[in-house]
Amino acid sequence: MDKMKCETASGVERNVDRIAAVFPQVVTEVKGEDGKITRAVKWDVLKELLSGEYVEGGECYDFTWPGKRAAIAEAAKSIRKTLRPCKAESKDWDTTENLYIEGDNLEVLKLLQESYLGKVKMIYIDPPYNTGNDFVYRDDFKVGSGQWAVDSGELFEDEETGETNRMFRNTESNGRFHSDWCSMIYSRLALSRDLLSDDGVIFISIDDNEVENLRKICDEIFGEGNYINHFAWVVNITGRQISGSGAAKTWESVLLYAKDINNVGLMPIDINFAKEKMPDAYKGFDKDIRSDERGKFAIGDTLYNHNRKFNEETRRNLVFSIFYNQTTGEITTGNIGEKKDGYIEIPPHKNGDGVHKYHAWRWSRQKIESESYDLIVLTTPSGKLEIYTKIRNFAITTLKDLITNISNGDAELQKLFDGKKYFDYPKSVDLLITLLNGMNDNAGIVLDFFSGSATTAHAIMQLNAEDGGKRKFIMVQLPEACAPDSEAAKAGYKNICEIGKERIRCAGEKIKQENPLTAADLDVGFRVFKLDDSNMKDVYYSASEYSQDMIDTLVSNIKDDRTDLDLLYGCLLDWGVELSLPHTSEKIDGVTVHTVNNGDLIACFDANIPESAIRAIAKRQPLRAVFRDSSFAGAPQKINVEEIFKLLSPTTTVKVI
Repeated sequence: MDKMKCETASGVERNVDRIAAVFPQVVTEVKGEDGKITRAVKWDVLKELLSGEYVEGGECYDFTWPGKRAAIAEAAKSIRKTLRPCKAESKDWDTTENLYIEGDNLEVLKLLQESYLGKVKMIYIDPPYNTGNDFVYRDDFKVGSGQWAVDSGELFEDEETGETNRMFRNTESNGRFHSDWCSMIYSRLALSRDLLSDDGVIFISIDDNEVENLRKICDEIFGEGNYINHFAWVVNITGRQISGSGAAKTWESVLLYAKDINNVGLMPIDINFAKEKMPDAYKGFDKDIRSDERGKFAIGDTLYNHNRKFNEETRRNLVFSIFYNQTTGEITTGNIGEKKDGYIEIPPHKNGDGVHKYHAWRWSRQKIESESYDLIVLTTPSGKLEIYTKIRNFAITTLKDLITNISNGDAELQKLFDGKKYFDYPKSVDLLITLLNGMNDNAGIVLDFFSGSATTAHAIMQLNAEDGGKRKFIMVQLPEACAPDSEAAKAGYKNICEIGKERIRCAGEKIKQENPLTAADLDVGFRVFKLDDSNMKDVYYSASEYSQDMIDTLVSNIKDDRTDLDLLYGCLLDWGVELSLPHTSEKIDGVTVHTVNNGDLIACFDANIPESAIRAIAKRQPLRAVFRDSSFAGAPQKINVEEIFKLLSPTTTVKVI
């Protein structure tokens, strides 16, 4: 019976999988230093397949910094960690599909790889801007940084545990000021890309300090061709003089990249929302609204392409005449100068470039013939006939890359906390709603792994209440301690996570009160998980290093403080099952049986499980079943379990921990 791994998959293994999918002939098997058979890549063969042009020590275009190789390696390392459920701090545990995870986001992203690979529709992050006063993550891979940081006093101790905190204040005096930040963000973005769905996107807020470096890193991780937009968010129209020279700063950046730009279309935004929240950027949207047999529509743009470069030479198939029957309203196409009984010819517009005769149309002949119901012919003030498109969804417009009239979220956050300021420079709910509108999906998973005050969660609940969406959130935040003299600490909040969770609780209830009709079934809950060391003792990973006598004295390979719920969710992570799925617990013949999502996984971690309970579980034919290794006295009992499942549920995968 196979054992659960209880550690994350190596990023190297995933990369070998990708290479094998494209070039299976370059992947082989070798014996590793530990004597185990593993896969490896035949680099010489791969080089031959990629032609003679490859880089080996020569000059090439590259963006690098001290520590980059270590950052790449860190993203690929496996870890022995887990996420422990915390029902006491959760809201609506049994029904919610939202997650709030406390812990270092690098390790959390690794743990989420199996369960959420390719499932996240949108990522939004607001990482440290590296202004010289920000705390950034001190990852283990920093080149020679450990002793240097301690000597310079940059690391600090946790008051409760006495442990050295993995975050440090990255001041400009740090000799690796930009390098440390680049290494920190690189490994996290590399892991996050794998979580995005094929049509997924990532938004990243940033300012001038690192925007150029971030753009280069994103070009490398997501691909230059998957860059979509660089938004200018006018956060303070009055301006701030930051550097002491030059113009006052009024805006910050939001970069947008796609997993695959071929799967991403236009970014919509509700016109009423845009006009109300960003009046400076969305003016003049008063449309001529009419009706036909298909319903209401707005008069759109003229059908001809205004760009003179699109003409009979460059777009020959788009230069023709359109014919209109004034009696029946029918629209068809034909050659320029052609005569059609009962029809008036509307030739293409004359081109004014002095070289070409005509402008091209924006629609092809085929599209005009098949979708003429979305065209309308009107008389211009000069008495000519002009053809326009009909806009059916006229309440939606395309998002612009200029976001105006939306300041940071100080005021809205303080309203939730009786006017108290518990968090500096929180992002605005309206900013996140603006970006969320561009998802083209009102039911996807949204991830924010620099959650901060949990603005993203607030915005998702608000937007779901307004449009009936079913978006789900995953918030990830390191439990950074609140400064002792801060308003938050004085109010009893120990760390940022406590503020974020309370914000979601308060915002959810407020939204439901303000929207009693549309938010009756709104999901305002969240399951809390906390990053911790593995559920398993060291012997689980290195049993060969222990003698039989030593193993016998250990009794169990599971840590003594771990509950059934800890073990269940550790198995879900290991097996790649989503953490938001519903689960139930029940007693069967004296033992506790846990069922996830009606049979995606069934687990029993009790000792001495009777055969009758095993048979009852097998008869339900779950996709997966897991038990404690110590639940069975020995190999014969394990073999018996396997035989029961082969007989009653041969497609079930059975494992032990």
